[in-house]
Amino acid sequence: MIHARLLLVLVSVLLIGLAPAFAQTRLKDIVEFDGVRGNDLIGYGLVVGLNGTGDGVRNSPFTEEIMVTILERLGVNVTGEQFRPRNVAAVIVTASLPPFARAGSRIDVSVSAIGDASSLHGGTLVMTPLNGADGNIYAVAQGGILSGGVSIAGEAAAEIRGVPTAGVIPFGGRIEREVDFVLGSLRTLRLSLRNADFSTAETIERAINTQFQRSIATMLDSGTVEIDVSRANVASTAHLISQIENILVVPQTRARVVMDQRSGTVVIGSDVKISHVAVSQGTLTLRVEEAPVVVQPNPFAAGEAIVVPRTRVGIEDNAELALFELPAATTLTDVVEGLTALGVGPRELIDLLSTIHAAGALHADLIVR
Repeated sequence: MIHARLLLVLVSVLLIGLAPAFAQTRLKDIVEFDGVRGNDLIGYGLVVGLNGTGDGVRNSPFTEEIMVTILERLGVNVTGEQFRPRNVAAVIVTASLPPFARAGSRIDVSVSAIGDASSLHGGTLVMTPLNGADGNIYAVAQGGILSGGVSIAGEAAAEIRGVPTAGVIPFGGRIEREVDFVLGSLRTLRLSLRNADFSTAETIERAINTQFQRSIATMLDSGTVEIDVSRANVASTAHLISQIENILVVPQTRARVVMDQRSGTVVIGSDVKISHVAVSQGTLTLRVEEAPVVVQPNPFAAGEAIVVPRTRVGIEDNAELALFELPAATTLTDVVEGLTALGVGPRELIDLLSTIHAAGALHADLIVR
């Protein structure tokens, strides 16, 4: 009888593995358009308004430095003063600048504590400039923080749920500077495949040329397809992208088996094949039992009680799981049926697939997480 959990995993594997073999996918879901990309932003700021859960200034001197800087910019003279507040925290602010973002647009920002603050719940981020990789300021962030975690503590116990030292500010960043990129100036447009594959690149090339009824796309390598914008006879590069991003193609992928040892999950792709192989899957049960015996001396004899060890050992071999023959499998169904016939659990299945792969009988990329 097949283990219930193994059956559930293998049924899920069958559904996941069979779907991609026939699924048509939009071009926008499998490629990146050259130049159409976001940019990462980062900043260093201060969160105020915390209810005694902020940084200990003695342990986080950088918090005091930024607090003094902000107060002096506001015209408050704090030279020589000693600060010991517990309602402020130094944080790192991160965000992503979307492609073609314009000045004045709003973006989401993430806030993470870098000191010993215990929670950012209820805090407000003070105006923080966000820099790009080139050092220029592209956005400014400010606003109330939404934290998904919660912490509670007493005199002798504490409990934390989630991550209270990190949070987000929806639409908390305002774009102040635009990235200099003119899409219409491109003479050629490159499509970068997220999963490089020669067959998929050729399929994309053929689909685009068929759509425009002329040869405008050329496959450069397994991960790049180049389009001649001038030969497409469209109003602009933006119009070209809008016409090709919804073209349906069937992507090709390498045969893969992905195994997660922590959860015991196994996912087998639809193209996985197994050669004719014989497998021995058995278990040994080792038993060791200690039953010491106390030996007493005779009455009125000059002696003392001693403990005599008594140990029972045994080895049980499961003879039912001996040598099993797996025929050459040509479909995912054959693979699943052959493996389930062994009657092993999910974690044993991981070891079994690894051994078959080491023997050269599993024709797929084996990915272990």
